[in-house]
Amino acid sequence: MLLRNKEFVLAACLACLTHLGMAQVPPNARTVRLEALLGLIDKPGSIRVINFWATWCAPCIKELPLFEQLNNESDDVEVYLVSMDLDLDPDPLKVYRFMERRKILSTVLLLDEKDPNSWIDQIDSSWSGALPATLVVNPTTGRRIFVEKQLHNGDIQEIIAELK
Repeated sequence: MLLRNKEFVLAACLACLTHLGMAQVPPNARTVRLEALLGLIDKPGSIRVINFWATWCAPCIKELPLFEQLNNESDDVEVYLVSMDLDLDPDPLKVYRFMERRKILSTVLLLDEKDPNSWIDQIDSSWSGALPATLVVNPTTGRRIFVEKQLHNGDIQEIIAELK
C-alpha cells in the first residue's frame, strides 16, 4: 500500500511538472526590477511605448490588441507591456499562460516591485497608480506623454504623432 501511495505521489508530481512546462517563460517575457525599467525608458533610440497593465484589469485587457497591432505594424516604435501582476501574485506562470492564450508577441516585462506607491512617481509624477497607464517617450527630443486611462483605436497613434 505504501509503495502505491509513493507511485501515486510521483505520478501526480510528474503531471504537475508537465502542466507547468506548458507555461514556460516565453522568449518575449522577462522579469525586471525598477532600475532596469527606468534604464529602458531613458535609453537612447526610437520612440518607446510602455504600457502598464495587469491580467486582472479589464480595461487593460481591452486595450492590449492596440499595442499588439502597433508592435506588428510600426518598425520605428518599441512596444513594452509592463505587467503589474507580481505585486499581488508572485507567480509569473499566470502571466505566461495569459500571454500564451492571448498570443501576445510584444515584449512583456514583469515588474518585480512591491508597494507601487513607493515608486510610481519615478515613472510619472502625475500617476495615481491606476491601471491601465501608458508612457510614450521620444528619447531624441526628451519629450514624454503619460496617459492614465484605457486607450482606444487611434489614440496611441495620435500620441506618437504629437511626440515626433
